[in-house]
Amino acid sequence: MATDSRPLLSRVADSLYWMARYMERAENLARLLEVNLHLQLDLPLDGNQWQPLIDACGEAPLFKKSYGEATQESVVAFLAQDRDYSNSILSCLFAARENARSVRETIPSEMWEHVNGIYLRVQEQFAQPAGELSPEVFRDLRLSGHMFQGVTDATMSHNEAWHFVRLGRQMERADKTSRLLDVKYFMLLPSATSVGTPYDDLLWSAVLKSASGFEMYRQTRGNISPRDVAGFLVLDPDFPRSIRHSIARAVDSLDVIRAGSTTQYASVNLLSELGRELEEMDVETMIRSGLHEFLDSLQFRLNDVGAALQRDFFALRQLTQKQTQSMGAD
Repeated sequence: MATDSRPLLSRVADSLYWMARYMERAENLARLLEVNLHLQLDLPLDGNQWQPLIDACGEAPLFKKSYGEATQESVVAFLAQDRDYSNSILSCLFAARENARSVRETIPSEMWEHVNGIYLRVQEQFAQPAGELSPEVFRDLRLSGHMFQGVTDATMSHNEAWHFVRLGRQMERADKTSRLLDVKYFMLLPSATSVGTPYDDLLWSAVLKSASGFEMYRQTRGNISPRDVAGFLVLDPDFPRSIRHSIARAVDSLDVIRAGSTTQYASVNLLSELGRELEEMDVETMIRSGLHEFLDSLQFRLNDVGAALQRDFFALRQLTQKQTQSMGAD
C-alpha cells in the first residue's frame, strides 16, 4: 500500500478514479473545441474539420441520429452542452462533481470547491446557444483543468488515494491521445496538393495543439511532419500527454497501489506489458506496421486494462467488504 496504512475502500477508490477521468475528459474536449474554433478562423475550410471530432470520440452513429450533419453548431452542442450525451463536457463535469461529492471526506476542501466551482460556472456559460460559444470559453475551461491537477497535487497527500486519481487521469490521457491521433492522422495524410504548404502545416499544428504539444514538439523535433508528430504523441518519454508517458505514469501508480500485496493483479500485468512495448518501440516500426492498426489495437488493450482495474480494485474490494460485513453479523 501507499503511505496511508488503512486500505482504501472500493467505493472511494472508484470515485477518485472516475472523478479524475471525467475531469480529464472534459478538459480534452474543451481543448479540441477551442482548437477547431480557432482553426476555422485561420483556414477557409468547408466544415469538414468538425466530423473528425465526433469520430475521435467514437460517437458517429449517436451523433448522426440526434443531430444529422456535423457543423460547428451541432458538434459544439453535442460535445459541450448535451445533457443526454453522457460524455459531453457538461455531463462529464456533473459526473466529476458527483464523484467528488461522494468522497469529500477523502479529498481536500480545495479540490471539492474547485470541481464544484467549475461545474457551476460552465453550466451558466453553456446556457447560451452553441453557435455563440467562443474559443475563450473553452480556453478558460482548459486552464481550469490544469488548475484542478495543480490543486490536487499541491493539497492532497500523495498516498494511495492520490495514486488512484493519477491513475484515472493517465488512463484517460492515453486513450484520448490515441483516438485523436488515429482519426486526425488518417484525415490529414499529406496529399500531392497540400504537402509542405502553410495549409498542411496549420492542420498538423492543430493536431499538436489539440494535445497541448505544439511548443514542446517544436523544441524537440523542429519542422512539422506527419511521421514526427505521430512519434512525438505516441512514443516521446518526456511529453506529459504522449501515450508512452501516460502509460508509464499509470504503471508507477499501480505499483504503489499494489505494493506489499502478494495478489497477482491482471491489470498490473496488462499495463506493465504495454508500457514495456512502448519503451522498446521505434517510430519507423510503428508507421511501417500501420499506425491505424497499432492505435486501434492500443485502444482495445486500454479497454482491457480498464475492465481489469474494475475487477482487481473496485469490484473485488466491494465483494471483500460484503464478506467482512457478513462475517461480522454471524
